[in-house]
Amino acid sequence: MLNNISFANEIFLWGLIIIPFLIALYIYRQNKGYSSLRLSSLVALSTAPSSWKYYLRHIPFIFRILSISALIVVLARPQSTSSWENIATEGIDIVLALDISGSMLAEDFKPNRLEASKDVAMEFIAGRPDDRMGLVVFSAESFTQCPLTTDHAVLMNLFQDIKSGMIKDGTAIGLGLANAVSRLKDSKAKSKVIILLTDGVNNQGEIAPVTAAQIAETFNIRVYTVGVGTLGTAPYPFKTSFGVQYQNIEVKIDEEVLQDIASMTYGKYFRATNNQKLKEIYQEIDKLEKSKMEVREFSRKTEEYLLWAAIAILILLLEAVLRVTILKNNP
Repeated sequence: MLNNISFANEIFLWGLIIIPFLIALYIYRQNKGYSSLRLSSLVALSTAPSSWKYYLRHIPFIFRILSISALIVVLARPQSTSSWENIATEGIDIVLALDISGSMLAEDFKPNRLEASKDVAMEFIAGRPDDRMGLVVFSAESFTQCPLTTDHAVLMNLFQDIKSGMIKDGTAIGLGLANAVSRLKDSKAKSKVIILLTDGVNNQGEIAPVTAAQIAETFNIRVYTVGVGTLGTAPYPFKTSFGVQYQNIEVKIDEEVLQDIASMTYGKYFRATNNQKLKEIYQEIDKLEKSKMEVREFSRKTEEYLLWAAIAILILLLEAVLRVTILKNNP
């Protein structure tokens, strides 16, 4: 049992040193308390029976020592460490690279592609509390909206702040991917992942998408690419002097490039044509990225001082009862 007990305040156990001194003091007082008496012979006393109180007279002191010892143990806060649990962490470093170009306002998704992508991504984040996650946005340019973090509340808030038009319009897929790679290249995680979502064709940026994919492969980063947009045409809101008017525009997604990126980095390409399909894609990625990083053993400590406190109180009560009942000194 002692192997399963630890103490939060071990220093108080030094108080047990006082116990031998109390015992020595008690013995000294017992010997000093005897009176001398001259008798001509001890024959009569040798045959006299001893009272049962004589044999029990030390019990109150023994109880006092036991209660003091128990109280010292209470101050040391004993804790049980007998229950152990194996916990597998599935922490993976993930960067979401999100296209925020003007075409993401098309309403083939509800309420539009950008808001639908944000909602599903935030649901994905909420379902992976053990992962470090970051957010990169891109249009004609790219910047890091949130570096890798385990503070998902902050990440969620920054996600909500994303709006189309934050940066110059265009679609720089290569630049967005390269920026995401830079967030992950120094990561020590066993699994590093980028989820790149776009609805267009690369038409901006100094870095070609395939070049960025080669860099990702060099750093052992897996890229899942998601093409967002219905098949055919999609309604797009145009602001005019007469208010917002809708016009169907052709959906153009460079699926070949997105497939190449995924293939080169041992990822996978997905096509989302509606809200439900997009949600299913994130669910599939969630299942694919369930790599157990390490197994750690934790002890669940349980406070045991209440038991020792109860023992101390019980012993003190027994001592008090003995002193006022069967071991009471008659006047």
